[in-house]
Amino acid sequence: MPIQIDTHRDIVRYTARRVVTAAGMAVAMVTSMLLLYFGIDLDARVTVREVITFVPLAGLFIAAGVCALLTYRSGLLMMELTHARRELARMSQTDQLTGLLNRRGFDEAAEAALGAARRSGIPATVFMCDLDHFKVINDRFGHDIGDRVLAEIAEVLQHFAQRHDALVARYGGEEFAVVLAGIGHEQAAERAEDLRLACAARTIIDGATPLPVTISIGVTVAQGAFDLAELMRAADQALYVAKSRGRDCVVETRLAA
Repeated sequence: MPIQIDTHRDIVRYTARRVVTAAGMAVAMVTSMLLLYFGIDLDARVTVREVITFVPLAGLFIAAGVCALLTYRSGLLMMELTHARRELARMSQTDQLTGLLNRRGFDEAAEAALGAARRSGIPATVFMCDLDHFKVINDRFGHDIGDRVLAEIAEVLQHFAQRHDALVARYGGEEFAVVLAGIGHEQAAERAEDLRLACAARTIIDGATPLPVTISIGVTVAQGAFDLAELMRAADQALYVAKSRGRDCVVETRLAA
């Protein structure tokens, strides 16, 4: 059973248990070695030579045995701690509703992806996607259906990411972000349109009521020394234009090289 240490008292108790364990092991090992080395005759004579030979050997074996066992136990605790830290890190970077990266996780992964694209001299593409009329969906059908819509669109994005080796995230609220590398303007527009159509084809059923969902997408493609913030601003501006044009469309903005 894992040991939970929250207070100084827990530390003292844990230390005491280790001391008792070590002492018990030492007593057991000394007793066993005495019986093996000298036998069970309590009246037998023991020479100084035998004692001098026995003591260092006993000390060596006892120290090695106790150290090995306690070190192994400490290793198990360190492994549990490492797994817990890794899980906490994953949770801190994952959106719990959709399973996609959250804003924090996206920023870290996108910076790495853009850095690799810059070093390779290939273009980087960013999509900013926004669910159309999401507030109306929440107000009319309730937040449970709203959450379901977000999860369904996230699934479409996950499939898109798998097909095109893209990085996808729930950027915030009903906004999603996508990063791709190595494609030009024409391919970026085609893939954004494919994503838009895939989302539009995902009809969600509220009981017996079909609930079509559409998204607007802002696209920017850049090559060179552009940072993530600059690309996100450009894609967000394109998204604003897409929404002003009636939504359910793709708009691209280009950054000067």
